[in-house]
Amino acid sequence: MSRSSTKQKGRGLSAAVLLLLALSAIPQGEAALSNAIQEGKRPRARELGLSIGVLPTGPRNSLTDVAGVRVGQTTLIRGDNLRTGVTAILPHGGNLFQEKVPAAIHVGNGFGKLMGSTQVNELGEIETPILLTSTLNVPRVADALLEWMLALPGNEEVRSINPVVGETNDGYLNDIRQRPLGQAEVFAALRGANTEAVEEGCVGAGTGTVAFGFKGGIGSASRVLPASLGGYTVGLLVQSNFGGVLTIDGVRVGEALGQYYLRESVRPASTTPERSQASPGAAPILHSADGSVMIVIATDAPLDHHQLMRLARRAMLGLGRTGASATHGSGDYVIAFSTATENRLRPGGPRRRTSQILTHEGLSPLFQAVIEATEEAVVNSLLRATSMTGHQGRHVESLPLDPLRRLLQAAGRLGRPTNSP
Repeated sequence: MSRSSTKQKGRGLSAAVLLLLALSAIPQGEAALSNAIQEGKRPRARELGLSIGVLPTGPRNSLTDVAGVRVGQTTLIRGDNLRTGVTAILPHGGNLFQEKVPAAIHVGNGFGKLMGSTQVNELGEIETPILLTSTLNVPRVADALLEWMLALPGNEEVRSINPVVGETNDGYLNDIRQRPLGQAEVFAALRGANTEAVEEGCVGAGTGTVAFGFKGGIGSASRVLPASLGGYTVGLLVQSNFGGVLTIDGVRVGEALGQYYLRESVRPASTTPERSQASPGAAPILHSADGSVMIVIATDAPLDHHQLMRLARRAMLGLGRTGASATHGSGDYVIAFSTATENRLRPGGPRRRTSQILTHEGLSPLFQAVIEATEEAVVNSLLRATSMTGHQGRHVESLPLDPLRRLLQAAGRLGRPTNSP
């Protein structure tokens, strides 16, 4: 049976309360942090007092700040070995095959299994929800997505559908060979998709993932351009399962915590003051930078395929800000789409169509928005994730909040004026 990570969040409550008491003398961000703790959740970046970038966020600071975009998730935690799930992103609430959206997919490093990418880039459009899952579950999830699409009213005569399904490998914490995800889990994610703030951390496709040697997961963020620049919104979601040298708002957190790529080669006998509070005795795989990341970008700006490809490429710059290495063994993919109704693509009809797109110069502020939102979404995926034990008794600690806050406070990164609305 499937269940959410509610119980895991509850187990972290006492530790979170202790953290609040220990840091109660720090006024900046205290109210937001207190609210997060009262809800039994680990804080997001903004609740911690961290303000990344210069652009304001949307009201939820989430992918769903782009009007009409829906996200649904199924989390599968079963017994001692299954830690996996499905995350569904719907560009709008209608029939996507009958009302396609302009899209593009950028490959940062292609060691992955992203189904449907070639047709998306050939035609410049997406015609199904975007599903994220575990590596070996891609075919099963895609099959379920096909069943869903074929059954939609209006698709009775459809003979070809291009399902878009991406993945990261959660095989460290999850018994990946069982491949337990099927129609029930996929349909639950699709039916449950909504426009509320995206649930983050150990949920959906991020249930069993690991990032920078800490527990990874689903993370989200958004940016809104000033009215003078069009007022457009960029929303972003990540499935983090990669590595490198974790850097948060310019602070080399991973190195300070003794948890980073190539640590054994660079400093074989190294210890740091924070090491005992990070991941003592961590398995070598936790210091690897291999893995994958899926990044999904939505915007209400009127963009075509070429412009969306340019937008998608900028996500790699944001990923680099987090310290990602994009190693040989990492599958790094970015899917970008526009929800602008005037540019949606409908089968049949006239052979000519009219669309509206931004000028080249109008793209530059959107590039900045993507960079900032990518960085913050990755940070949120780590902050909201909770420690987890899974397949073969393997254990991965969450990013430790107490030493993290000390590091960020010392660097002057906490309590700066927020750029949230």
